[in-house]
Amino acid sequence: MSEIKYDIVVLGGGTGGYIAAIRAAQLGKKVAIVEKDKLGGTCLHRGCIPSKALLRSAELFAAMKVSEDYGISTSSVELNVPGVMSRKQRIVDQLHQGVQFLMKKNKIDIFYGNGRIIGPSIFSPRSGAVSVEKADGEIGMLLSENLIIATGSKPRSLPGLQVDGEYVLTSEEALNLDKLPKSILIIGGGVIGVEWASMLSDFGVEVTIVEVDSRIVGLEDEDISRELERLFKKRKIKMITGAKILTETLKLENGQAVLQADKNGERLDLIAEKVLVSVGRQANIEGIGLESTDIKVERGVIHVNRHMQTSESHIYAIGDVIGGLQLAHVAGHEGIAAVEHICGLNPHPMEPHLVPKCTYTRPEIANVGWTEKQAAEKGHQIKVGKFSFKAVGKALVYGESDGFVKVVADAKTNDILGVHMIGPHVTDYITEAALAQVLNATPWEVGQTIHPHPTLSEALGEAMLAVDGNAIGS
Repeated sequence: MSEIKYDIVVLGGGTGGYIAAIRAAQLGKKVAIVEKDKLGGTCLHRGCIPSKALLRSAELFAAMKVSEDYGISTSSVELNVPGVMSRKQRIVDQLHQGVQFLMKKNKIDIFYGNGRIIGPSIFSPRSGAVSVEKADGEIGMLLSENLIIATGSKPRSLPGLQVDGEYVLTSEEALNLDKLPKSILIIGGGVIGVEWASMLSDFGVEVTIVEVDSRIVGLEDEDISRELERLFKKRKIKMITGAKILTETLKLENGQAVLQADKNGERLDLIAEKVLVSVGRQANIEGIGLESTDIKVERGVIHVNRHMQTSESHIYAIGDVIGGLQLAHVAGHEGIAAVEHICGLNPHPMEPHLVPKCTYTRPEIANVGWTEKQAAEKGHQIKVGKFSFKAVGKALVYGESDGFVKVVADAKTNDILGVHMIGPHVTDYITEAALAQVLNATPWEVGQTIHPHPTLSEALGEAMLAVDGNAIGS
């Protein structure tokens, strides 16, 4: 068994893991990553990037079908599913090569295989050493002063509903469909569920969403949920809220999945060619050797402090494996924070409510801060500003004028408490709102910032002015 010593070993080469490794290398540390699959992890290969590539194809396909509205005549528009999937894979492959290049550039060693934490032994006086079992059965040992666990997550399943990859899918299997179904039942109306609903609807699939909550995207501001529901209805996406899937009723008949759902005691019959289970994600904590440590696991995730330290101070954990906001940009930020704490740089702890969050439906959704309801529950006296994209010239030029920007502010202090957006390309300019909150800016200050015309960002500036009744365009 070979032994190699490092300053920091990162268990998992996804977004959080490889960003942590790069930051550690920048700070002069000798670093290794242990990855059992491919660098880039779920985000690059089975999540963010491939799904957004498919969403872009769906968005373009939907636009081409109404090209006459733009004065462009086409004889026909046809969907080439293999071509869509090929483009998706080219993007993933290009970014994968980029990550590999960054590893070489920063002199980070990569060990491919199953990594497992081992307890105190002759190799190391404390837990944290990592054994790596390669595909050929060879086992190596990595010794380090500090370990960062970044093993990510996987789609959560529903008990009694077996994912078979043919009739019952998660988002991972759906990413590799070679043929689109005529109909699909999506279980779960959260971010992933509504993104797939939007995409597949644009591709011409008959979509039904079943959500146990009283509304879809239930973590969004209520006004945002209502607007998305309204726009989905216009697109003939069927939504059944406040309903629980009865998994034991699943039957496969005549090439279709047959299920029932319970809504207020009434049983609803549901039939579709495929079922997409989208009920969240669970941390990858099995088989990584946590039992050899004193690390605490609570509610299925690793418990850490504000510096990403586990109960063993030399072992850190970041990303989906610690729960919280399961977002790639959060994992990357946590990875940098963990490394900088290891190196004694005293990084500023992340404040979860100041993280911008994005949903890539058509239209897009983005938010930062508290919803109106959350702000009121925290004791704030609220004032609100809203501005519709129908009054924004660039939105009309784009032909995408549905949606609005909503600003929630404190009536006493004038602090911005939250910004909620649904409309064209809002994910590209939510960062301005996030920066405003980090800098404790007021709506007046953001409203006084000159927003160029014509741009979609004008809606944000106008919504800020609308908080005090001073919007120019309404």
